[in-house]
Amino acid sequence: MPTTITLNGQPHTLTPDSPSITDLIADLDLTGQPLAVEVNKAVIPKKQHDTHTLSPNDTVEVVTLVGGG
Repeated sequence: MPTTITLNGQPHTLTPDSPSITDLIADLDLTGQPLAVEVNKAVIPKKQHDTHTLSPNDTVEVVTLVGGG
């Protein structure tokens, strides 16, 4: 059954039953990119992305990092 979360203020549906943050990052084509992820106002360390499971109605913010000067 799909999982619907709020991603950066918009509804977003993931197809795995128990999607991880890693699944979300792959779904967004951001694998390997420098980024930060917050779930329900808590920053999730990168080392926990594989094990942190997203639940229906979670509020997720994904911020990509851009270099420049």
